[in-house]
Amino acid sequence: MERYERWLWGRRVSRNSSSFYMRNLRAMCNVLAKKGVIADAGLFANVYTGVAKTRKRAVAEGVLARVRDADLTLFPKLAYCRDLFLFSFYCRGMAFVDIAYLRWRDIEGEYIYYTRHKTGQRLEVRIEPCMEEIMRRYAGSAEYVFSILTATDWEGAYRQYRTAICSFNRTLKSLSKLLDIPVLSSYMSRHSWATIARNKQIPLSVISEGMGHNSESTTQIYLASFNQQVVDEANRSVISI
Repeated sequence: MERYERWLWGRRVSRNSSSFYMRNLRAMCNVLAKKGVIADAGLFANVYTGVAKTRKRAVAEGVLARVRDADLTLFPKLAYCRDLFLFSFYCRGMAFVDIAYLRWRDIEGEYIYYTRHKTGQRLEVRIEPCMEEIMRRYAGSAEYVFSILTATDWEGAYRQYRTAICSFNRTLKSLSKLLDIPVLSSYMSRHSWATIARNKQIPLSVISEGMGHNSESTTQIYLASFNQQVVDEANRSVISI
């Protein structure tokens, strides 16, 4: 496990991603140990399985409003990318992989019911008018809500997803440059939803439930720190002796 961890870090896998892989492996090994297939030899005692504090990747409401209101008539590719980013935000930070694999059968009445690829947790999101507008505008095949994937076999769909998310992030960079805003990424909509919800005094337990987290400590990772200007003013007040 230690060699595997070093290999991951050597490939520039982030500390939290490495921890995520290790926790999944540990869970599988625990199941095997209970069945007597392997002995519990403390395989994960010396590898990192925690959650490290990360650089916050949220943008302010004003930036999101500029993205939403931008006239991209002459840039259809950027408009499509922008709308997928907003759809993610509207859906409480739905991950790009879950948007890509979203199927029409996941929609029942006024709700989207889907299972997060990352955690396997089942979530339901009420369809708001802004979300429905985007789904109708970019309706995909008879199976998928969006036209990100066309393959029906697992391997083909996964290859298309990997290509799509790389293209999505590149296009977000181009959109950010055009609008002269902080560089957006596929994760920013999720971080931004959590941070804006916190700023609106929504309880942490509700934010955690909305994002599909198993614990509130995970939600804390997504929440941006206090505004630096507020901290600076507090310090100025304290040292003015």
